[in-house]
Amino acid sequence: MKNTFATASLTLLIHGGLMAAGTPLFALEWPQYRGPKGDGIAAETLAQKGFPEGGPKEVWKVETSDGFSSFAVGGGKALTLVLREVDGNPMEVCVAYDAANGAELWAAPLWIGGQYGHDGGNSGTEDNKGGDGPRSTPTIDGDKVYAIDAHLRVYCLNLADGATVWSRDLVRENGAQNIKWMNAASPVIDGDKLFVAGGGKGQSLLALNKADGSVIWKGEDDGITHSTPTIAEIHGVKQVIFFTQVGLVSAEAETGKVLWRYDFDFNVSTAISPVVYEDVVYCSAGYNVGGGAVKVVKDGGGFGIEELWRTKNENINHWSTPVVKDGYLYGMFSFKEYGDGPLACVDIKTGEMKWSEAGFGPGNVILSGDQLIVLSDKGEIVLVSAEPDAYQEIAREDVLDGKCWSTPALAGGKVYVRSTKEGGCFVLSGQSVAAAGN
Repeated sequence: MKNTFATASLTLLIHGGLMAAGTPLFALEWPQYRGPKGDGIAAETLAQKGFPEGGPKEVWKVETSDGFSSFAVGGGKALTLVLREVDGNPMEVCVAYDAANGAELWAAPLWIGGQYGHDGGNSGTEDNKGGDGPRSTPTIDGDKVYAIDAHLRVYCLNLADGATVWSRDLVRENGAQNIKWMNAASPVIDGDKLFVAGGGKGQSLLALNKADGSVIWKGEDDGITHSTPTIAEIHGVKQVIFFTQVGLVSAEAETGKVLWRYDFDFNVSTAISPVVYEDVVYCSAGYNVGGGAVKVVKDGGGFGIEELWRTKNENINHWSTPVVKDGYLYGMFSFKEYGDGPLACVDIKTGEMKWSEAGFGPGNVILSGDQLIVLSDKGEIVLVSAEPDAYQEIAREDVLDGKCWSTPALAGGKVYVRSTKEGGCFVLSGQSVAAAGN
C-alpha cells in the first residue's frame, strides 16, 4: 500500500467565520460518526468547487482490513475499527493512525481474550456483498476514545495510547438482547453522557456516565436496531432520538423522560440515524418498509407529533443516512442496488423526490457548504451541488479499492475514507494558504 504525504492547507470558511492564523488544521475535526454534530454536516466549507488540478491529492493510504467502520478524526489522529487476527483469533481492533501521514500509532483489541464473529456475515462475492467486520465507528471526546463492539460492549480508551480506561458489557450488566448482524450503532456523546440503545427490559435506552460507564438514566422496553441515535434541540428542549424496533422514540437528554413517539415498521434491520430539520424528523428502513416524516409539536408542557407523510417501500435508505439542507434530503435512496443505486434529493416535508441519479450504490453522503461529498460503494469520491432543481455533478474520482459502506469524514480540508480493503486521506480543494484571522 502507498503511504505518501502531500502537504496541503487551504482557505476555509468556517460557518460564517474565518480560521484564525496559526490555528492547526486538525483543530477542524470530525470526532464521531457523521461529524461534529452527528448530522453529516461539516463545520467547514471547502475553498473552491471541484477538485484541485489532477483530481483529489492523495496524502496517505493504508490497509484497513474487513469492516464498515468510518473514520473519526481528532487530536491529530484518525481512528476506525477493523477486523484483525490477534494471537490467531479474529478480533475487533480500534486503530489510531497519524492524521497527517497515516502512520499507525496504536492498535487496541476490543474484548481481549474473546473472539469476534457476526451471525449472518457474508464473504465478499461478486454480487457486492461486503463481507464481515465491525460496523460501528469510534467517537473521540477530549483525550478519550469511546467504542461499541459487535457484542454490545462499550469501551473508553485513552486517545494517547489506546489503553482501556473502563468497559461495560450491556448484555451481562444491562440485559441487552443482540440482533442479526449484531451491533452497528456508534457511541453518541453529549456533555457528560454517552447515549446507547442496548439494554434489556426497562433499560433499552441508556445514558452512561462517560467518565466511568455508570448508568445515569435508563428506561423503556424497545428492541434495538443498527441505528445510531441523534441529538437535537426541538422546541427548546435537547433530546436524544432513538430509532428502535418500535419506531422513533425521543427522550429528554438530561433525564431520559420520553417526550414523544412515532410508531414505525421494523423488518429485519433498521439502520439509518433519524434526520432532523427544524421541527421535522425523518426516518427510513429497507426490507419493504420505506420512509416517513413527522412534525414535532409542543402544546403546553407536552410534546406530540403530526405525521407529514409515509411511503410504503419507497424513499428507502438501507443504511445510508441522508443529510438535509434547506429542507431537502440528499442521500442514497435504494435497497440492495449495489453499485447502481441512485443518489437522490427528496423534500423532507412532503416525500416528493426532486431528482435521482443512478450509479452510486449504498455508499454515503456528507455536506460541506453547498457541496455534497459522496462516497460511492465502489470507492469513488463524487462532488455534487446540494440543490433541489437538478442533479449537478462537479467532479468524480475513483480513489479506493474494496467495498465502501462507510461514511466520509472531512477535517481540515482533507477527506478520510475507507473500504473493506484500504483507507486513505485526500485533499479535495484548496490553496496552500491558511486564511487570516477575522
